[in-house]
Amino acid sequence: MNIVKLYWYIPILILIFGAGIILTIRLNGIQFRKLFVALKLMFRSSKKTNGQTSSFGALCISLSATIGTGNIIGIAVATKLGGPGALFWMIIFSIFGLATKYTEGFLAIKYRTLNNSTLTGGPFVYIEYGMGKKYKFLSILYAIFGLLSATLGIGTMTQSNGITDAFNNVFLNQSPIGIKIKASVIIGIIIVIICGLVIFGGTKRVSKICEFVIPFAASIYILTCLFIVINHLHLLKDVISLIFKTAFSFQSFTIGSSSFLFINAIIQGAQKGIFVNEAGLGSSAIALSCADENDPSKQGLISMGSMFITMVISIITGLVVIMMNSYLKDLNGINITNDAFINGLFVNKTIGSMILFICVLFFAITTIIGWSLYGVKCLNYLTNENKKLEKIYLIIYIIMVFIGAVIKVETIWNISDICNALMAIPNLIALIYLSKVVKQDLKEETT
Repeated sequence: MNIVKLYWYIPILILIFGAGIILTIRLNGIQFRKLFVALKLMFRSSKKTNGQTSSFGALCISLSATIGTGNIIGIAVATKLGGPGALFWMIIFSIFGLATKYTEGFLAIKYRTLNNSTLTGGPFVYIEYGMGKKYKFLSILYAIFGLLSATLGIGTMTQSNGITDAFNNVFLNQSPIGIKIKASVIIGIIIVIICGLVIFGGTKRVSKICEFVIPFAASIYILTCLFIVINHLHLLKDVISLIFKTAFSFQSFTIGSSSFLFINAIIQGAQKGIFVNEAGLGSSAIALSCADENDPSKQGLISMGSMFITMVISIITGLVVIMMNSYLKDLNGINITNDAFINGLFVNKTIGSMILFICVLFFAITTIIGWSLYGVKCLNYLTNENKKLEKIYLIIYIIMVFIGAVIKVETIWNISDICNALMAIPNLIALIYLSKVVKQDLKEETT
């Protein structure tokens, strides 16, 4: 077992899951009581306040950074390595994560600050101003880890690598390696140009792009997956039965695996559930703090609703992959989901692959854009908003995006996991510590 498994899979998963359970109890099952209210609030128009963007715009930035290649590729890989039961454990971890997500959204508004006409919020802010100055070292640690995660992990290389992998594996699978390398370079340059034009435009431009792209891409992907599920509805009962059976099974159904499926199912489901939804990482709170919303509880509900959307995308991805038995085939990465699309859509192979690639492209690009904002906010906190360093950082960020597109580095995903784990620790400490503030607000609502 390597360092990533030792550090991330076991201690961090337990910590994040435990925090979700604690917050669910302390907030009286907020995710069960107010989920429908949360979904309604997500799409309502907010009155103009002192935010840098609309509530919907902030939501879309948050979703853009959350909905990425993990929803399409990560979930498919999880079902292959952990079996269909991994989907069950992903749902379980995500359900408790909804309470965590609510708390992050609440604290993002509760403790955000306004400096030089710029709103700043997120874990590094609610740690410092919520927990007190003596805990500022945790704020600094979070900002450092968030900066590393944005630059070296989930925000850059993993996403651009996912785009080029998707293109090469779907469209150039039988082509010589030289052709694939050239294609990766060209795609990398295109990604850099597109993302650069948006990223250097600031928060408002990021918000506008995300407001358009995220609903469009998510709608295409969800409708495509639902089309496959509905056309194979006769298999749904058996699929659900298989998911529950393998979630607690000690028999391995994965190709070439000698590990207990039960252990793999929990690990894969939990890890992908956290990676996809980012509950406990605190990253989405950075974007949500810029919203035109002054009510912390409403923003908490909006945050919770956004996570539910990512859960839906992940669940239907898993259902499609399991229904088409793609997880049992000798395939890896994007090819698992691609196989499910080709066999499930009853259309020309190219059409199914093209739909999938477009979704991966949009999701990955918006994730790159969204995480650039997170990286900038972390840097600004550490440097007291030094604009020269911000420009230098964005250049480095774009370079890392290009590097991820043109090289095949397996350790990219390990780096991403480690960075995410490091981000989670100070954030979870703050969430549990400040849950009393959130709980008090809920009490006042009911009195």
